[in-house]
Amino acid sequence: MDNENIGLILGKITRKELDLIEKSNVNINKFGLTITREEAKEIIISKNEMLKKYKRIEFSSGVTEKIIYIFSDSAYIDRNNYIDTIKDLVDIFYNFKNETEDKLTDDELLNFMREQFDDVCYGDLGYLRDTCLERFSKAVRDESLDYIYTQGKNIYENLSEEQRWDKDLYQSIMKELFWE
Repeated sequence: MDNENIGLILGKITRKELDLIEKSNVNINKFGLTITREEAKEIIISKNEMLKKYKRIEFSSGVTEKIIYIFSDSAYIDRNNYIDTIKDLVDIFYNFKNETEDKLTDDELLNFMREQFDDVCYGDLGYLRDTCLERFSKAVRDESLDYIYTQGKNIYENLSEEQRWDKDLYQSIMKELFWE
């Protein structure tokens, strides 16, 4: 296939994706978010750069729209950081598709990313990339984690090396301080 035909194929995917991203406003408006046509182009250009960077090919659109939808109701995303966050999440997604050697479905990886973004990373993209997803991808590569049956949900505690707060200890202390 010559470069001209490849450009035509990529152009069609881009137009289709541009329309899909713009249509996502129907779902994200309820969270106070919108994506303008220019911002949608910016997201697509960034996604295409990530595909080149990670040497990946995408035959259909959909991942970017899923990221937009899945993360739109996060408490850690607002209008001021939305477009940059989406672009970073697309970058992280393709990076970790490679890091997990494509052993995960898109939905498994996206579920894990979203859960960690809110519940462990508190919106910190660096921590998501450098800690949570590093540990997760290593476990997936080593096949030491049963992520298949969970669809990527509720599994970080098996990977965490940080000590988390103990709910029972917290409740006993609160009881001791305020009820006894």
